[in-house]
Amino acid sequence: MRLFISVQFTEPMIKALEAFQSRLKASGVEGYFAVRENLHLTLAFIGEYGAPDDVMDIIDFVPFDPMPMKLNGMGNFGDLYWAGIEENTGLDNYVKRLRRALAEHKIPYDRKRFSPHITVVRKAIYHGKTILPEVEPPQGKMVIEHISLMRSERGKHGMIYTEIGRTER
Repeated sequence: MRLFISVQFTEPMIKALEAFQSRLKASGVEGYFAVRENLHLTLAFIGEYGAPDDVMDIIDFVPFDPMPMKLNGMGNFGDLYWAGIEENTGLDNYVKRLRRALAEHKIPYDRKRFSPHITVVRKAIYHGKTILPEVEPPQGKMVIEHISLMRSERGKHGMIYTEIGRTER
């Protein structure tokens, strides 16, 4: 089972991200635009792991308090376009504690540095290049009220993400 730990968005946040995607499309960007159900912020990518209950135990164990989150800026990693979030010390500290707990319990995860971003377009092309167009960045904010354990499966039309557990405080 392919697993990851994420923040799932409120409806207003999803609408703000979809509006951003619409501006990208209107500017001439082509590519695979993330569907609304797949918009999320990954905190830790675990990958293939057969014990989701163990991961959920870690999520439940690591202290979490609701915190604000605000969209801020945009960027790209090559042909992947993303929306950014405003610097968030509370979220950064939570992710450090979460990843430390995963490591202590020998649950594997991708150890790349946490670089909070929301994938909005994959294999993006703008006028034959992977440069970003000049469009208004996304505007939105929400309170992170829960952390989700997600399963990722390949479907006919791309990846399907399903929440299999969540913690709320």
